[in-house]
Amino acid sequence: MLGKLDQLANRLVELDELLMHPDATSNMDSYRKMTREHAELGPLVALYHSYQEAGNDIATAQEMLGDPDMKEFAQEEIEAAKATMARLERELQTMLLPKDVNDERNIFLEIRAGTGGDESALFAGDLLRMYSRFAERNRWQVELVSSSDSDLGGYREVIVRVVGNGAYSKLKFESGGHRVQRVPATETQGRIHTSACTVAVMPEADEVEDVNINPADLRIDTYRASGAGGQHINKTDSAVRITHLPTGIVVECQDDRSQHKNKAQAMKVLAARIKDVQLREQQSKEAATRKSLIGSGDRSERIRTYNFPQGRLTDHRINLTLYKLDFIMDGDLTELTNALAAEHQAELLAALGD
Repeated sequence: MLGKLDQLANRLVELDELLMHPDATSNMDSYRKMTREHAELGPLVALYHSYQEAGNDIATAQEMLGDPDMKEFAQEEIEAAKATMARLERELQTMLLPKDVNDERNIFLEIRAGTGGDESALFAGDLLRMYSRFAERNRWQVELVSSSDSDLGGYREVIVRVVGNGAYSKLKFESGGHRVQRVPATETQGRIHTSACTVAVMPEADEVEDVNINPADLRIDTYRASGAGGQHINKTDSAVRITHLPTGIVVECQDDRSQHKNKAQAMKVLAARIKDVQLREQQSKEAATRKSLIGSGDRSERIRTYNFPQGRLTDHRINLTLYKLDFIMDGDLTELTNALAAEHQAELLAALGD
């Protein structure tokens, strides 16, 4: 680790010199890359310098051990510096962990009703509200992409685009099966029912750079939209269905009056789904060798239970139980997302030690 940190410290010095050069801004793309790299390396190298200073403090204190008058003071200094070095070493290890290239991306969030019929669809609507309120707290935008409403409210399926820095990093552990236990509004006997929804969180892909989609592999159908929207939306073939023949992935979009906009939106979702398949294949290999919070790629895997009678939420992956379900359903997910991120970080650190 120390050898790598020395290299990074030298690189920061090199970047300082390059950025100070009179011709540094002659190539703005290169200049932006260097400033971004400098901003990333700065805090890490500063922490490393603090680590080195603590090591120097130990060396200085050890020289004082031979002086009877200074021995007790020197020992205290050594113990304090050793504790500082241990803490800084843990922080440095964390900062050196490989970064997920998708962390800062926008996301497509899909919620699908599962077992439980109308109650499952209502819960899908509750989950959408929960994530939308969390997005508001983070000052992110939420854009409806596609929805299939159920008869009693809620959604059989709904897809939204969440736009904001760090959206994927905070919500990437939400993919999986979400189970709810509560008394449905339609239940006359007061019995608790169990139903479920599946959630998929996919980083938004740049179709050009991230996913190579061959137009010959696509079947594009247009049809008349159904549901609310007035006469115009129902009298023109504005809805779009795109089928990616090699994978069998089907995307439908009908929420805009413009066929062109629906097609563009559907292509974005398709690119995200193809990218998601690739990510899950990679994660599946990782999960075969070690536990992974992002999962093995099986979206039906139950990750969480929402128990309304007890006001309890349990995340089964990290054995975390919180008795603040009302707050969580109102978008207070920070404690949960932080705990999941911390556990994932611990996994990565453990993998480095293997």
